[in-house]
Amino acid sequence: MTISKAIILSAGQGSRLLPLTSDMPKCMIDFNGRTLIEWQIEALRANGVRHISVVTGFRTQRVESHLARVNGVEIETIFNPFFQVADNLGTCWIAREAMDQDFIILNGDTIISDEIVAKLIDGSRWPITVTVDVKAAYDEDDMKVHREGEKLMSIGKRLGADVANAESIGMLAFRGEGPATFRAQVEKMMRTPEGVERWYLRAIDMLAMEQEIGTVSIHGLEWAEVDFPQDVEIAKALTAKWVDEGRYRLAQG
Repeated sequence: MTISKAIILSAGQGSRLLPLTSDMPKCMIDFNGRTLIEWQIEALRANGVRHISVVTGFRTQRVESHLARVNGVEIETIFNPFFQVADNLGTCWIAREAMDQDFIILNGDTIISDEIVAKLIDGSRWPITVTVDVKAAYDEDDMKVHREGEKLMSIGKRLGADVANAESIGMLAFRGEGPATFRAQVEKMMRTPEGVERWYLRAIDMLAMEQEIGTVSIHGLEWAEVDFPQDVEIAKALTAKWVDEGRYRLAQG
Protein backbone atom coordinates (compact mmCIF):
# COMPACT_ATOMS: atom_id res chain seq x y z
CA MET A 1 0.00 0.00 0.00
CA THR A 2 1.17 3.51 -0.81
CA ILE A 3 0.00 7.04 -0.16
CA SER A 4 1.58 9.65 -2.40
CA LYS A 5 0.15 12.84 -0.91
CA ALA A 6 0.46 14.66 2.41
CA ILE A 7 -0.89 17.87 3.92
CA ILE A 8 1.19 19.61 6.61
CA LEU A 9 -0.58 22.15 8.83
CA SER A 10 2.03 24.86 9.49
CA ALA A 11 0.04 28.08 9.67
CA GLY A 12 0.69 28.96 13.32
CA GLN A 13 3.40 31.03 14.95
CA GLY A 14 4.02 28.80 17.96
CA SER A 15 3.36 31.46 20.59
CA ARG A 16 4.22 29.12 23.47
CA LEU A 17 7.79 29.12 22.17
CA LEU A 18 8.24 32.90 22.35
CA PRO A 19 10.65 34.65 22.07
CA LEU A 20 12.15 31.97 19.78
CA THR A 21 9.22 32.33 17.38
CA SER A 22 8.78 36.11 17.60
CA ASP A 23 9.80 36.51 13.94
CA MET A 24 10.00 32.88 12.84
CA PRO A 25 7.28 30.27 12.44
CA LYS A 26 7.63 27.13 14.51
CA CYS A 27 8.14 25.02 11.39
CA MET A 28 11.31 27.01 10.59
CA ILE A 29 13.15 26.20 13.84
CA ASP A 30 16.50 24.63 13.02
CA PHE A 31 17.27 21.21 14.43
CA ASN A 32 20.83 20.14 13.67
CA GLY A 33 21.06 21.70 10.24
CA ARG A 34 17.49 21.11 9.06
CA THR A 35 14.26 22.92 9.83
CA LEU A 36 11.40 21.14 11.55
CA ILE A 37 9.45 21.02 8.31
CA GLU A 38 12.42 19.56 6.44
CA TRP A 39 12.57 16.68 8.92
CA GLN A 40 8.89 16.06 8.25
CA ILE A 41 9.32 16.20 4.48
CA GLU A 42 12.22 13.77 4.57
CA ALA A 43 10.28 11.20 6.62
CA LEU A 44 7.39 11.46 4.16
CA ARG A 45 9.61 11.38 1.07
CA ALA A 46 11.38 8.26 2.34
CA ASN A 47 8.02 6.48 2.19
CA GLY A 48 7.00 7.41 -1.33
CA VAL A 49 5.10 10.63 -0.62
CA ARG A 50 5.77 12.85 -3.62
CA HIS A 51 3.14 15.59 -3.36
CA ILE A 52 2.99 17.76 -0.24
CA SER A 53 0.62 20.65 0.44
CA VAL A 54 1.85 22.95 3.21
CA VAL A 55 -0.67 25.32 4.81
CA THR A 56 1.15 28.50 5.82
CA GLY A 57 0.16 31.57 7.80
CA PHE A 58 2.60 33.39 10.06
CA ARG A 59 5.56 34.78 8.04
CA THR A 60 4.31 32.89 4.99
CA GLN A 61 6.85 34.44 2.61
CA ARG A 62 9.70 33.08 4.69
CA VAL A 63 8.26 29.57 4.66
CA GLU A 64 7.44 29.72 0.94
CA SER A 65 10.98 30.85 0.09
CA HIS A 66 12.46 28.09 2.21
CA LEU A 67 10.29 25.35 0.69
CA ALA A 68 11.13 26.51 -2.83
CA ARG A 69 14.67 25.25 -2.22
CA VAL A 70 13.63 21.76 -1.14
CA ASN A 71 14.13 19.11 -3.83
CA GLY A 72 12.86 15.57 -4.25
CA VAL A 73 9.14 16.27 -3.74
CA GLU A 74 6.47 18.45 -5.33
CA ILE A 75 5.45 21.11 -2.81
CA GLU A 76 2.55 23.55 -2.98
CA THR A 77 1.84 26.16 -0.34
CA ILE A 78 -1.68 27.19 0.66
CA PHE A 79 -1.88 30.47 2.56
CA ASN A 80 -4.36 30.66 5.45
CA PRO A 81 -5.22 34.34 5.97
CA PHE A 82 -7.23 33.50 9.09
CA PHE A 83 -4.43 31.80 11.04
CA GLN A 84 -4.60 34.37 13.85
CA VAL A 85 -8.31 33.93 14.52
CA ALA A 86 -9.12 30.31 13.62
CA ASP A 87 -7.91 27.03 15.09
CA ASN A 88 -6.74 24.14 12.95
CA LEU A 89 -10.22 23.08 11.82
CA GLY A 90 -10.17 26.35 9.88
CA THR A 91 -6.74 25.44 8.53
CA CYS A 92 -8.19 22.16 7.23
CA TRP A 93 -11.08 24.08 5.67
CA ILE A 94 -8.59 26.28 3.80
CA ALA A 95 -6.86 23.12 2.52
CA ARG A 96 -10.00 21.15 1.73
CA GLU A 97 -9.49 21.26 -2.06
CA ALA A 98 -6.18 19.43 -1.57
CA MET A 99 -8.07 16.52 0.02
CA ASP A 100 -8.82 15.07 -3.41
CA GLN A 101 -7.18 11.64 -3.03
CA ASP A 102 -5.67 9.35 -0.39
CA PHE A 103 -3.52 11.51 1.89
CA ILE A 104 -1.69 11.84 5.19
CA ILE A 105 -2.28 14.88 7.39
CA LEU A 106 0.44 15.98 9.79
CA ASN A 107 0.55 18.71 12.40
CA GLY A 108 3.32 21.21 11.74
CA ASP A 109 4.91 20.77 15.17
CA THR A 110 5.53 17.02 15.13
CA ILE A 111 8.89 15.48 14.19
CA ILE A 112 8.36 11.89 13.17
CA SER A 113 10.69 9.11 12.01
CA ASP A 114 10.37 7.44 8.63
CA GLU A 115 9.45 4.21 10.47
CA ILE A 116 6.35 5.93 11.87
CA VAL A 117 5.20 7.02 8.42
CA ALA A 118 5.78 3.49 7.12
CA LYS A 119 3.79 1.96 9.96
CA LEU A 120 0.86 4.34 9.39
CA ILE A 121 0.75 3.66 5.66
CA ASP A 122 0.99 -0.09 6.16
CA GLY A 123 -1.61 -0.11 8.93
CA SER A 124 -4.18 2.25 7.41
CA ARG A 125 -6.83 -0.35 6.63
CA TRP A 126 -9.74 2.00 7.43
CA PRO A 127 -11.01 5.06 5.55
CA ILE A 128 -9.62 7.12 8.46
CA THR A 129 -6.70 5.96 10.61
CA VAL A 130 -5.24 7.83 13.61
CA THR A 131 -1.62 7.33 14.63
CA VAL A 132 -1.32 6.88 18.41
CA ASP A 133 1.33 6.32 21.03
CA VAL A 134 0.84 4.59 24.35
CA LYS A 135 2.37 5.66 27.67
CA ALA A 136 1.82 5.19 31.38
CA ALA A 137 -0.11 8.44 31.99
CA TYR A 138 -1.50 11.39 30.04
CA ASP A 139 -1.50 15.07 30.98
CA GLU A 140 -4.06 17.77 30.26
CA ASP A 141 -2.26 18.96 27.12
CA ASP A 142 -2.16 15.51 25.49
CA MET A 143 -4.68 14.78 22.73
CA LYS A 144 -6.02 11.72 24.48
CA VAL A 145 -7.60 8.71 22.78
CA HIS A 146 -9.98 6.04 23.99
CA ARG A 147 -9.75 2.95 21.82
CA GLU A 148 -11.02 -0.59 22.01
CA GLY A 149 -8.60 -2.86 20.25
CA GLU A 150 -7.66 -0.86 17.17
CA LYS A 151 -11.00 0.97 16.95
CA LEU A 152 -11.09 4.62 18.00
CA MET A 153 -14.00 5.33 20.32
CA SER A 154 -13.32 8.98 21.17
CA ILE A 155 -10.54 11.57 21.00
CA GLY A 156 -10.00 14.86 22.82
CA LYS A 157 -7.94 16.68 25.42
CA ARG A 158 -10.75 16.44 27.98
CA LEU A 159 -11.01 12.65 28.05
CA GLY A 160 -10.80 11.32 31.59
CA ALA A 161 -7.99 9.18 32.94
CA ASP A 162 -10.46 6.33 33.34
CA VAL A 163 -10.91 5.97 29.57
CA ALA A 164 -7.77 7.47 27.99
CA ASN A 165 -5.48 4.65 26.86
CA ALA A 166 -3.52 6.26 24.01
CA GLU A 167 -2.40 9.65 22.65
CA SER A 168 -2.75 11.06 19.15
CA ILE A 169 0.60 12.21 17.74
CA GLY A 170 -1.06 14.51 15.22
CA MET A 171 -0.82 12.36 12.09
CA LEU A 172 -3.69 10.60 10.29
CA ALA A 173 -4.20 8.72 7.04
CA PHE A 174 -7.27 9.01 4.83
CA ARG A 175 -8.02 6.38 2.18
CA GLY A 176 -10.87 5.53 -0.18
CA GLU A 177 -13.96 7.36 1.04
CA GLY A 178 -12.03 8.85 3.97
CA PRO A 179 -10.95 12.11 2.27
CA ALA A 180 -14.49 12.96 1.14
CA THR A 181 -15.96 12.01 4.53
CA PHE A 182 -13.50 14.18 6.42
CA ARG A 183 -13.85 17.10 4.01
CA ALA A 184 -17.64 17.03 4.34
CA GLN A 185 -17.40 16.98 8.15
CA VAL A 186 -14.98 19.92 8.15
CA GLU A 187 -17.28 21.93 5.87
CA LYS A 188 -20.29 21.10 8.06
CA MET A 189 -18.55 22.16 11.27
CA MET A 190 -17.18 25.39 9.77
CA ARG A 191 -20.77 26.47 9.10
CA THR A 192 -21.43 26.57 12.86
CA PRO A 193 -20.73 29.63 15.07
CA GLU A 194 -18.01 27.77 17.01
CA GLY A 195 -16.34 26.30 13.93
CA VAL A 196 -13.36 28.66 13.92
CA GLU A 197 -12.60 27.68 17.53
CA ARG A 198 -12.45 23.92 16.91
CA TRP A 199 -9.56 21.52 16.50
CA TYR A 200 -9.88 19.29 13.46
CA LEU A 201 -9.64 16.23 15.69
CA ARG A 202 -13.06 17.21 17.03
CA ALA A 203 -14.29 16.32 13.53
CA ILE A 204 -12.70 12.88 13.94
CA ASP A 205 -14.32 12.49 17.37
CA MET A 206 -17.73 13.27 15.90
CA LEU A 207 -17.24 10.90 12.96
CA ALA A 208 -16.27 8.11 15.39
CA MET A 209 -19.82 8.26 16.75
CA GLU A 210 -21.17 7.31 13.33
CA GLN A 211 -18.58 5.04 11.71
CA GLU A 212 -15.55 2.90 12.42
CA ILE A 213 -12.26 4.79 12.63
CA GLY A 214 -9.04 2.86 13.10
CA THR A 215 -5.83 3.45 15.02
CA VAL A 216 -2.22 2.41 14.50
CA SER A 217 0.09 2.28 17.52
CA ILE A 218 3.67 3.47 17.04
CA HIS A 219 4.65 2.67 20.63
CA GLY A 220 8.43 2.42 20.93
CA LEU A 221 9.19 4.45 17.79
CA GLU A 222 10.81 7.88 17.80
CA TRP A 223 8.93 11.18 17.56
CA ALA A 224 8.81 14.55 19.28
CA GLU A 225 6.19 17.28 19.55
CA VAL A 226 7.65 20.80 19.62
CA ASP A 227 5.19 22.84 21.64
CA PHE A 228 7.02 24.18 24.72
CA PRO A 229 10.59 25.43 25.27
CA GLN A 230 11.64 22.15 26.88
CA ASP A 231 10.46 20.30 23.79
CA VAL A 232 13.06 22.09 21.67
CA GLU A 233 15.91 20.45 23.54
CA ILE A 234 14.24 17.03 23.30
CA ALA A 235 13.83 17.43 19.53
CA LYS A 236 17.42 18.61 19.17
CA ALA A 237 18.68 15.50 20.94
CA LEU A 238 16.51 13.22 18.82
CA THR A 239 17.55 14.77 15.51
CA ALA A 240 21.21 14.81 16.58
CA LYS A 241 20.92 11.06 17.06
CA TRP A 242 19.49 10.68 13.56
CA VAL A 243 22.30 12.82 12.11
CA ASP A 244 24.91 10.69 13.87
CA GLU A 245 23.27 7.58 12.43
CA GLY A 246 23.32 9.09 8.94
CA ARG A 247 19.71 8.15 8.50
CA TYR A 248 18.39 11.20 6.64
CA ARG A 249 19.80 13.16 3.76
CA LEU A 250 17.63 15.95 2.45
CA ALA A 251 18.70 17.49 -0.85
CA GLN A 252 18.40 21.24 -1.33
CA GLY A 253 19.05 23.43 -4.30
